[in-house]
Amino acid sequence: MNFRKYSIHLKQINYSTSVIMKKALLFFVILTGLIACKQNNKFHVVGKVADSDGKMLYFEQNGLMKTTVLDSVKLGKSGEFSFKSKRQTYPDFFNLRIENKTLTFAIDSCKEVQIDAKFENFATNYVLTGSETSLQIQKLRKSIMNIQRKVNEITPEMSANERTNIISGIEKDIESHKEMARKLILQNPRSLAAYFAIYQKINNSYLFSPYIKSDKPYCSAVATSFNVYMPDYIRTKNLYSLVLDAIKNDQDQKEKEAWNEILTKNNTGFIDINLPDKNNAEKKLSSLKGKVVLIDFSSSEMEGSIDYVFALRDLYNKYHNRGFEIYQVSLDQNKEKWKQSIENIPWISVRDENGANTNFAGMYNVRSIPTSFLMNRKGLIICRNSSLKELISEIEKNL
Repeated sequence: MNFRKYSIHLKQINYSTSVIMKKALLFFVILTGLIACKQNNKFHVVGKVADSDGKMLYFEQNGLMKTTVLDSVKLGKSGEFSFKSKRQTYPDFFNLRIENKTLTFAIDSCKEVQIDAKFENFATNYVLTGSETSLQIQKLRKSIMNIQRKVNEITPEMSANERTNIISGIEKDIESHKEMARKLILQNPRSLAAYFAIYQKINNSYLFSPYIKSDKPYCSAVATSFNVYMPDYIRTKNLYSLVLDAIKNDQDQKEKEAWNEILTKNNTGFIDINLPDKNNAEKKLSSLKGKVVLIDFSSSEMEGSIDYVFALRDLYNKYHNRGFEIYQVSLDQNKEKWKQSIENIPWISVRDENGANTNFAGMYNVRSIPTSFLMNRKGLIICRNSSLKELISEIEKNL
């Protein structure tokens, strides 16, 4: 026998066996990973509800637009329950509900949540493990429900002193609750507990509002954090839109206050403008006093300018003979293009040599174009950036 040949054959067998074992191990690792991933795609809610024999327990997803029943079970003597559900794309709120009692919790990572409760105080006095966020939500809910209970105790039969005392206590409770919520929000503004906090209500009124100066930083913190980490989430879009609207509202109010201050200092209802038209003739806005004047800041270079000019022409043709005038301040950069664009318009159009950088745009706080103001016969600015329907109504009233 050829021992050398036999030895080589054994080495080949050992090598083949080693390769097979490595491949088997790799397959096992991959299979284990796939199973783990599949399991991680679900969450588990378990627990028991004492004193609930024969009652139906519903498991619900508490979505932004609607609440959806995911599963239900008729509880036995032990009150034990177990629900599994597919994990959502984004963290969300879920309910356990028995009759008119609802327990709300959050699922924000792959974990099992255990809830043990009694039927009598099912909604608040439960023991929950597995979700710190849900414990924070429980604390927030208990606080609000306690305040709402006190609000509900107020009756028409109470004396004024009794009512005043209760309301005073409620106001203190609300401030204490909001202080707790503020700390929670600052601790982690991207958590569902922070989101939950700014949407809590008393008597159907939100405790936090981005339209209130002291609340705005907290609403903005949550909106910004959600937008950074979950920009496509429907809850993010809803909250972010609300906060942006509040910011715009605040800016509009500041602009209005600034405008009123300018008019007060100017001792008139408008700021006079004196600029040359296409023939280099000076045209003063103040010379139109006694007419209803649309003061228009626009440009032939802006998007939709042709349609805009036609809309102005319709207004001019309809009301000019009754005392309506248009005083248009062009913000065109190119002087020659401006002259061409106004060749056939019948109203007053003027332009500063500085184009869009004219000081008058700043004086009138123009931040976008077109921007328009309507001045009545007395020289008072009565509206700014009105819709066409509103503008026609105001023109009709003031002619």
